[in-house]
Amino acid sequence: MGVHEYLSGLGVIRACWIIFVVVWLLGAISTKRTIYRESSAERARYWLALVIGYFLVIKSSSLPSPFDRLVVPHTTSSAWIGAFLSVSGLVFAIWARVILGRNWSGVVTLKEGHELIERGPYRIVRHPIYTGILAMFAGTAIAMGYFGGFLGWSLVFVSFWLKLKREEDLMLKHFPDKYAAYQNRVKRVIPFLV
Repeated sequence: MGVHEYLSGLGVIRACWIIFVVVWLLGAISTKRTIYRESSAERARYWLALVIGYFLVIKSSSLPSPFDRLVVPHTTSSAWIGAFLSVSGLVFAIWARVILGRNWSGVVTLKEGHELIERGPYRIVRHPIYTGILAMFAGTAIAMGYFGGFLGWSLVFVSFWLKLKREEDLMLKHFPDKYAAYQNRVKRVIPFLV
């Protein structure tokens, strides 16, 4: 294994996460006014799993066994597969964020003049931002290679699943007929499967 090549793959993944954070912070500046926001208790249900999952993906190598058990060897291939997934996930999430526009929120909300978006990546999955972020976490876990990272990815998936169920309940109340038809046409987070 070329250490330089492996580290280059990890560098691409780090760059993806930095770009993601910058884009999300800048995008948060120009959202529509919120007319409904979930409670802090409701938000805590999925945020706790997300934070623990993130921690496991990033810090597994320094945690006790079995979290630090290497399950994917540190190779140039694993680093670049991880980088590919991270770049692909980043592009998909940013595309979805741009299409969603001012309707976006980091928490379950209803915006003033809220629109049901069904174009762009929303034709492929109902929650493309989550799909993109999950791909980025999967790429990071693969490149890092530790058991804890894959466990962390699973927790992130659970976090998003809990959150999207709340979002979908809200969308069904606000767009009862249109959203039900959309649910029948388009899968949640994995095209053609889930």
